[in-house]
Amino acid sequence: MLTRICAAIAKLCLMLAVAGLVAVVAAVITQVFGRYVLNDTPTWAEALAMLLVLYVTMLGAAVGVRDAGHIGMESLLVLVPERVRLKMELVIHAFVAVFGAMMAWNGGLLAWSVHDYLVPTLGVSEALNYVPMTLAGALILLFSVEHIIAQLRGEEVVPAWH
Repeated sequence: MLTRICAAIAKLCLMLAVAGLVAVVAAVITQVFGRYVLNDTPTWAEALAMLLVLYVTMLGAAVGVRDAGHIGMESLLVLVPERVRLKMELVIHAFVAVFGAMMAWNGGLLAWSVHDYLVPTLGVSEALNYVPMTLAGALILLFSVEHIIAQLRGEEVVPAWH
């Protein structure tokens, strides 16, 4: 059940990241068109592109943790016996889970600390700059727990994009 939920969340994150990437390209094209064709750069385009890059990057990072697309220590783990490798993988997933929890907590604190301030060019709360970090941290925690449970059951997490 957890694997199906996590796979659906990861797939949704991938779709949102792709949509966000398309929106980044549209914002940059708008900015370039405004600057070089209209000689009147839209002030919101750069701020929007920067905000969208945060969302695309953080969603992609979370899915990378679930789908094992992150840089791992496989090169070192292939040199140790199977029993040791499995234990080390559990330790690595636990460390990643702790990192995700800390990322979510501190991202939430940062978002809360600036929620009253506005991004001048967009007119939205500065907290939106920290929401992706909070969300990605929570997803990294969830996906790491999924990996730990799967490994303890002797199962493998199938990437969401398969």
